[in-house]
Amino acid sequence: MRKTLAALADLTRIHFFFVWPLLFCSGLSLAFANYGGFSWELVGRAALIGLLGFEAGFVLNDYVDREYDRRDVNGSLTRYWRPFGERPIPAGRISPRAAFALFIILAGLAAVFAATLPSPHNLYVLGIMGYSYLVEYFYQTKKRNQKIPLAQVIGRTDFALFPVAGYLVYGNPDATALLFFLFFYPWTLAHLGANDIADIVNDRARGMATIPVLYGMKGAAAWVLGFSAVHAGMALVFGLILGPVTLAGFVAGLVLLGAANYLVVRGKSADAAMRALPLMHASLLVYAAAIIAGAVL
Repeated sequence: MRKTLAALADLTRIHFFFVWPLLFCSGLSLAFANYGGFSWELVGRAALIGLLGFEAGFVLNDYVDREYDRRDVNGSLTRYWRPFGERPIPAGRISPRAAFALFIILAGLAAVFAATLPSPHNLYVLGIMGYSYLVEYFYQTKKRNQKIPLAQVIGRTDFALFPVAGYLVYGNPDATALLFFLFFYPWTLAHLGANDIADIVNDRARGMATIPVLYGMKGAAAWVLGFSAVHAGMALVFGLILGPVTLAGFVAGLVLLGAANYLVVRGKSADAAMRALPLMHASLLVYAAAIIAGAVL
């Protein structure tokens, strides 16, 4: 039983569980601020949709890549993302059939909670959920054979839409939803670049056409820096609209992101990117907290 629980924890990256409902509900908090009203019941429902939906995406990721993950030769990034440091499907801890069943259960539960939202908000959230799982599959399969980073550019729209879906739990497609996407999308691409640099040894062994494989380490560092710069510009625009509390939080997040970029650009190595990733993830938490604080205060 203990081994099974450990394998499930690795499959779902459970030690990061608190991030996904927080990020999802940051979008919901903006909707409350824009449209008025508040409901703890809706916050709880949204938190469950965000948690279950994102965890389902993690499981789908592992299921689609299960054969390629057998080729891993370096466990540094695996140990970072997984509390017990193992990919459970290639390790034989969880069967592919069981993993796919878990994906269906998690995604199904998220869809059930989303379906209970008033119309048209249930359709907005369910539509983004379905799109995101399709795009996740596209990303995992397309990056195996590509000459340009189409998988990355299209694939990260799913993550960028995640907090937007939280906004649409209560709000409508509007300028705030668009700005949230434009603010977050460059961050997701910068983060993906750093993650790919950290996993370069495994991606070469798997034959994946990731950013450093396509453009080299210098090119990948430039990718991270470039998208971070675009993100910083959008953070200032979005922060000025959301107010001084959120703007101050965004500035703090950008300081963390700047430190991460310094490590990546200076080191241009897997080790440097591994040191940068916690700073990037900390910036994400700061952003989500700043958005919630700005909406509440």
